[in-house]
Amino acid sequence: MSSAMLIVPVMDIIAKYLSSSIHPLEVTFGRFVFQFLVSLVFALILLRLPRPGGQQPVVNFLRGILLASASLCFFIAVKYMSVATAISIFFVEPMILTILAALILKEPVGPRRIGAIAVGLAGALIILRPNLAEIGLVSLLPVATAVLFSFYLLLNRLYPVRDDLLTIQLSAGLAGSLYLGAILLAATTLELGDVVFVWPNAWQVGLLALIGLISFCAHGLVVAAFQRGSASLLAPLQYLEIVSATLFGFLVFADFPDLLTWVGISLIVGSGLYITHRERVRKQAAG
Repeated sequence: MSSAMLIVPVMDIIAKYLSSSIHPLEVTFGRFVFQFLVSLVFALILLRLPRPGGQQPVVNFLRGILLASASLCFFIAVKYMSVATAISIFFVEPMILTILAALILKEPVGPRRIGAIAVGLAGALIILRPNLAEIGLVSLLPVATAVLFSFYLLLNRLYPVRDDLLTIQLSAGLAGSLYLGAILLAATTLELGDVVFVWPNAWQVGLLALIGLISFCAHGLVVAAFQRGSASLLAPLQYLEIVSATLFGFLVFADFPDLLTWVGISLIVGSGLYITHRERVRKQAAG
């Protein structure tokens, strides 16, 4: 889990670098195309090519579309803001998931978790305020990423995964590629916004392939971690992303969060850890 969280921001750093010459929509499309190709290569090496969609084709393809939408929002965000800041805002996801689970799954939410949600959202507002003033509504895209990823996790609760990792990776890569490819084709054909398709050079193709490989490896590491450890043990380790994003963001772009941003990060991380703790207590009581 720690390894996955430390390498995921590398993918975001590369996306930010590429977005200076390639539109984030095309970068995201490339990410899913190469994730699919990497998965396909592994399937061929293992002589085990799964059926597209696996046992739950609709659910698996919907998972891929949700992940593709979340990735697109995030890659657009990091074009305009630091990766560390975007990831920090994204970590309101446990609060959003708790709210959605209460509304959709009717899970009970006590006053303690409501208080933790309020603290986490306050932390997000502290980080967002200067960014809203500087770059506008695009600074809300990490929140949109968190909402989309929360729906992805909610889908996993409603329909537990029944396929192996390779099938899920292939399905997500295929669904994301088709979905984003259709959007990219429509946007370039209709000249929507500033979307312009650029044929990537060999260096850019290599970086897009690296993003796809990192995505494949990180997903595999996370799945392997959850097969071996409890969610309550692993959840706090996700905040290592902030450490890795801050380090690589500083080394590559000389970005470093200011004091106010660190205050907001502390509130978000603290509330996220508390929600994880309360979730564990609730499950123990139910069991």
